[in-house]
Amino acid sequence: MFKQTRYDSERLYLRILKPRHGQEVLEYYKRNRDFLAEWDPGQPRDFYTLSYHKRKLNNEYNMFKDNSLVRFWIFRKEDNKLIGNVCYSNIVMGNFKSCFLGYKLDKDEINKGYMTEAIKRTVEIMFEEFGLHRIEANVIPRNARSLKVMEKLKFEQEGFSKRYLEINGRWEDHIHFAVYNDEM
Repeated sequence: MFKQTRYDSERLYLRILKPRHGQEVLEYYKRNRDFLAEWDPGQPRDFYTLSYHKRKLNNEYNMFKDNSLVRFWIFRKEDNKLIGNVCYSNIVMGNFKSCFLGYKLDKDEINKGYMTEAIKRTVEIMFEEFGLHRIEANVIPRNARSLKVMEKLKFEQEGFSKRYLEINGRWEDHIHFAVYNDEM
């Protein structure tokens, strides 16, 4: 369904990466290791190796070609620095036309509107080019920054899920949000 691997927004490049970008991805995760630990599930032992990220990028690129996952890596236009990603996973078409949204941003880039800009643009892409009807997101209640992003982007709160996901070794409650493409 997708024909492109690079999109733009006002200040960002949004790219679907191949394994040759493994070093950039590894460097992103290394510099954000402590910052992301609070919000991430536990990582495999080899997570902070180049071979792991090349393998993961290869797997994700194949999933992109199969229309089951799309991870947009976020690069600042001003210096082409990789600063995060927005991922649409568990894509189901047919009568469902839905997926889950996840996202991560560099610790030094928070509160600058980059994530709001990236999600806004990629939601447009997923609705217009991929043909989705619904995108769901789940946010840990104490994650005030993510809750603000959901509010700014007008995601509707649909519910509350107790012990929804295991994050950093602990089962965390989540607030469930969704946005809909009513143009379909």
